[in-house]
Amino acid sequence: MFQRVLLIVLDGVGVGELPDAFRYKDIGVNTLAHISAITKIRLPNLERLGLGHIIQLPSIPPSKNPIGAYGKMAEKSAGKDTTTGHWELAGLWLTKPFPTYPAGFPKEIIKEFERRTGRKTLGNKPASGTEIIEELGEFHIKTGFPIIYTSADSVFQIAAHEEVIPLEELYWLCQVAREILTGEHMVARVIARPFRGKPGSFVRTEGRRDFSLPPPRPTVLDNLKEAGLEVYGIGKIEDIFAGRGITYSLHTSGNKEGIETTLKALRMMKRGLIWTNLVDFDTLYGHRRDVYGFAQALEFFDQNLPVLMAELNYNDLMFITADHGCDPTAFGTDHTREYVPLLAYSPSWRQGIDLGARETYADVAATIAENFKVQPPPYGKSFLEALEGLL
Repeated sequence: MFQRVLLIVLDGVGVGELPDAFRYKDIGVNTLAHISAITKIRLPNLERLGLGHIIQLPSIPPSKNPIGAYGKMAEKSAGKDTTTGHWELAGLWLTKPFPTYPAGFPKEIIKEFERRTGRKTLGNKPASGTEIIEELGEFHIKTGFPIIYTSADSVFQIAAHEEVIPLEELYWLCQVAREILTGEHMVARVIARPFRGKPGSFVRTEGRRDFSLPPPRPTVLDNLKEAGLEVYGIGKIEDIFAGRGITYSLHTSGNKEGIETTLKALRMMKRGLIWTNLVDFDTLYGHRRDVYGFAQALEFFDQNLPVLMAELNYNDLMFITADHGCDPTAFGTDHTREYVPLLAYSPSWRQGIDLGARETYADVAATIAENFKVQPPPYGKSFLEALEGLL
């Protein structure tokens, strides 16, 4: 039915607490509604697609004639991290959340890392990435000891000054950590966090790299690739899936470059899936609890949405969704357990439609699989038939 599918993930843009949010101490969270209420943000292009029909938003009313299909999706998997959300969008469910380390990593993990790398370490605690390099960066430069830290996510992060530990060596340190973190300590991602500058003016650089676990079973990406279709991963998609099922990867440094790269991909690809992650909502604003910065990032995406839509052909399909919530009004710095928006659009449609509340993100994978006639994932229910009715 569609020759190309564009799947855009607005990282962290949730639309209200899930029924089990209390298990995650996330009662009352609602990323988009709280931003709307505080900032009075207007998103006219997302509004035209049907965003205001998904939930009640103080500054974004329902459209009289929505041009997109709209709904919301629940996360079936346990957890609320990036990897879990993306894997479910690709058709996998996780019954057990990835481990987190609010008190830092166990001594045996750090000792083994130091033994295998020949370097002592600094930090080993949850922290903001920018704050910990200001705190320990000068001592790191003097000693050469890498800075180890984590967050509310399931991550083992290694920060190092590029003039002290070159990028290739930092990546090797991450590979060693990835080999160590198995079994009960199987964190979702090991992340390289390089930086430059001098004490008081350190800046993180674009050499970030994620070393993720490979998915335990084939995803819709694997099935598309096996069928000979193109699968473009833009942003951190290749890292999230450990390179599995990706035919061409384009890494980006933020939302602006992510949108520009997506446009390039649309001009290159003939048939297949383009999957883009736009990360700034989460990393720059959600975790830092910056409500107005989050709103500005949403406005920037909305302003660029017509440019993306103009590159779509008559037989293209675009999805806009998220991987979890990251409510900037919530307590702490963690992701939030929320529904995610589901918007779909094709230039071939005459009107929009309500897709309702989907039971799992995996419905997206099932729909993509049915469209391209490849092996469907074990979970998820396709809504391709409902989209066919819009032609």
